Amino acid sequence: MNTLYVAVAGTTALVNAGMAIGGLTKAGFVVKNAVAVGVSPSWVPLLGSLKAAGALGLVIGLLGIPVIGTAAAAGLVAFFVGAVGAHVRARALYNIAFPALFLALAVASLVLSIQYAT
Repeated sequence: MNTLYVAVAGTTALVNAGMAIGGLTKAGFVVKNAVAVGVSPSWVPLLGSLKAAGALGLVIGLLGIPVIGTAAAAGLVAFFVGAVGAHVRARALYNIAFPALFLALAVASLVLSIQYAT
C-alpha cells in the first residue's frame, strides 16, 4: 500500500470522523451551517452518520479490505458533491471552503485507492 494513499485516506477518515461527531451531537456550528444551506436540523444526525460510515469504511480499507475503502471514498465524494451543491444553491459561499476541502480529500482518497489499494 502506498504511503501517500495511507496519509490521504487516514486524514480523510480523521476529519470526517471529527465532523461526524459534530453532526451526531448536533454541535451548534454544524446545525448553523445546515440551516444556512436550507437543511433541516433534524437531518444533521443522519448526515453525521453518513460521514461516520465513510470514515469507518476508509479505515477498513486501510486495514486490508480495499474494496470497502474505495466504496467509502466514492460515497464521501457523492456526499460532498451534494454539500458543495447545497452551498452554491443557497449562495452560502462564505463557508463553502469547508465542504470543498472535504470533497478534495474524498476525491484524492478515491483516486489513490483505485490506483494503489485495489
